[in-house]
Amino acid sequence: MPRNVRIIHFCPWADRLETVADFLARVPTLDLAPRVARPDLLPMARLDCDWHAENSRAFAAMQHPEISFQPALVTGPAGFLALAKLTRPDDEEWWLIFDGQTPQKLAGMLTKILKVLTPLRLRVGWYAFDEVSRTISAFAELAPSLDLLIHDEFPIAPTAQALLPKSCRTIHRSWVANVVPFSVPFNESPEDKIVFLGSKLGLTEHRQRQIDFLKAEFGNRFVAIHDHSVAVADRHTLNRFKVSVCPEGRKFTTPAMSATHTDRPFWSGCLGMIPVSENSATGDRLNALASEQMIFRYSHGNLAELKRACELALSASTEQRRKIYEHFNRFETVGTVFAAAIA
Repeated sequence: MPRNVRIIHFCPWADRLETVADFLARVPTLDLAPRVARPDLLPMARLDCDWHAENSRAFAAMQHPEISFQPALVTGPAGFLALAKLTRPDDEEWWLIFDGQTPQKLAGMLTKILKVLTPLRLRVGWYAFDEVSRTISAFAELAPSLDLLIHDEFPIAPTAQALLPKSCRTIHRSWVANVVPFSVPFNESPEDKIVFLGSKLGLTEHRQRQIDFLKAEFGNRFVAIHDHSVAVADRHTLNRFKVSVCPEGRKFTTPAMSATHTDRPFWSGCLGMIPVSENSATGDRLNALASEQMIFRYSHGNLAELKRACELALSASTEQRRKIYEHFNRFETVGTVFAAAIA
């Protein structure tokens, strides 16, 4: 019989314990103003809130043939007391999921929170995406309670490794897409254009150089989003483009990020675009995807290679683009990876 599993996702923007469905219905109307220091930070707060809420959506939509996922819950810091008052049915397995660096929001409190939740016999998982064992203090608090840790490709810090239970399953796999698989239909006839996907780094000198070059080379076949990545609610509209250019990650110069990337190539693939991704000088985990022509790459700062990668992507057939779309939706989403790890 399938295991009955209920997910409880920690989202720092959630203000109570509730079903993910109810939370997602409220997200567009959440008043974030009291939670930011200055009014000019509100747009960034909205983008961050929506991105984390999309993680909740992805975890709530998980599927696996060996698991019967029950309606998922979400909680913010204020919801743990309400969670502690619940009674877990004997035939259900409950997983408390953290992602990214969000446990740091609970630094100094995690040990107490997990102790209060002990009667529920929760299993605890953390899809960390990047360098949590080396960069945040909350790792030491959460590590002893983990049943599952999905960490970036760089080795876990030795002092952090010693804190993990021997029973904790550790998987080295970094960024994927926080997309519900196949939620955006494949576009058979996209515009023969390139979209440049920026991030919160904004218009750095490095990015300006790439944008100016692509504008000169491709003219009106090139569109740039450089102030920040597109809002989550608008991502689906990008499937009108054939190619996406995903420049360097936010921690490109660190050892860990030189061997990985952010999530933009992954959700680009899920939308049916062909990802063109910049590499670090040392290469990265995208080697396998590149060798299978799921992405097209160019060396860091190499404009000639960037042009060639874009030309190859623009010339790709519908069959090749559909292959990319199928792969990323089947294997490169946060829910798919986590459901398989739980199973």
